[in-house]
Amino acid sequence: MRPLFREPIDTILSPFQRFFHTSASSGLLLVTATIAALVWANSPWAGDYHALWAMPLSVGLGGALLAKPLLLWINDGIMAMFFFVVGLEIKREFLVGELASPRQALLPIASAVGGMLVPAALFWVCNQGSPHADGWGVPMATDIAFALGVLSLLGRRVPATLKIFLTAVAIVDDIGAVLVIALFYTGTIHWTFLGLGLLLLGCMAGANALGVRASGIYLVLGCALWLAFLKSGVHATVAGVLAAMTIPARPRLGGGAYVGRVRDLIEDFRQANRNGQGMLANPRRHRILLALRRAGRDAETPLQRLEARLHPWMALAVMPLFALANAGVDLSGDMGRTLAQPLSLGILAGLLLGKPVGVALTALVLTRTGLAAAPAGTTARHLLGAGCLAGIGFTMSIFIAGLAFNDPGAETLAKTAVLAASLAAGLLGWLVLRGLPEGPAEPTENTH
Repeated sequence: MRPLFREPIDTILSPFQRFFHTSASSGLLLVTATIAALVWANSPWAGDYHALWAMPLSVGLGGALLAKPLLLWINDGIMAMFFFVVGLEIKREFLVGELASPRQALLPIASAVGGMLVPAALFWVCNQGSPHADGWGVPMATDIAFALGVLSLLGRRVPATLKIFLTAVAIVDDIGAVLVIALFYTGTIHWTFLGLGLLLLGCMAGANALGVRASGIYLVLGCALWLAFLKSGVHATVAGVLAAMTIPARPRLGGGAYVGRVRDLIEDFRQANRNGQGMLANPRRHRILLALRRAGRDAETPLQRLEARLHPWMALAVMPLFALANAGVDLSGDMGRTLAQPLSLGILAGLLLGKPVGVALTALVLTRTGLAAAPAGTTARHLLGAGCLAGIGFTMSIFIAGLAFNDPGAETLAKTAVLAASLAAGLLGWLVLRGLPEGPAEPTENTH
């Protein structure tokens, strides 16, 4: 096969492209953004940090304006896109992934439920009767980007099946987090806007049923759905997950039909050569290339296409931006006293103790009793390490903390505890798995 012509810019960009296609890149960028936020918020320019995120930003036409501080545009707006991608992943997992069959799904679902209930219970024990008791949802979530980032550092000590198990647990965690946000961290409901939102959701589902595959239609309806939910009192990020459920998951062109179509087009392309004319002087070849492109789009599903296109933006841009805007907490006080507060202790206990106990113990009970099969090539120590890494709450925990506490002081305490617990959970999980022997080399995995 003739090699592709390599432009000088390809040589310049290839190291960056290799980095951004590694599974650890998202976690590394999140760490960088978090450190930058902490340094900035504790520097002489801390006032500028807080002023930046409090800066008002208005979007609209004419007299219809939506005005919010920049921080809320990130947390209510851009994060809705993140939840949309989460929704796409959830739908794919239930259709063809680890959650597609009841027996296959039992282990990650039960482990995730245990990993949500035990941390919530520990937080409640530490804070019952206090004004912070409503924060029980904070230690329930898992940040899969950080967790997989740690696993990638362990190389062949971690079998691929453990990564799949932890990913499935995190996806069920995300479902739980969305339900918690929708049911327990939603303010006063404005039923007119909620009804409008449900009507728009029905329109998106109807478009799917009619075979509409144009992404632009779903984009327009999805933006309207987001605005309706924002005005309804239900947190706008819920709209992202619901919108993802309406995206078509069926290809227009089956596998066999696609192969036949491509074979015919390639033969037409070969015969379309006119005396060695280049592409620019051969419009027939260009039309065939466009037909090949359409055949490729018809053979993939809109769900796959959107997930593949949006996932890098979420992992490499949206999540680091969220971390930069939300992780800047003041560390100037007595850290020991800060982490000794009941609110902080509840989060620390939930993420560092509740997650490993809830995830690993549930998984061990199910596998030892024969109710579910353990991931191939894993031991009890693997499951314990995965449970520890599930305690990296970070993104979702910080997000829920912003919803659970109206008091800025309590929110700062919660964020500080989440950061400390996530760091400790990552280190603990790494230490548990670090001593395991290396397994056989695995095929290179393509990430998107």
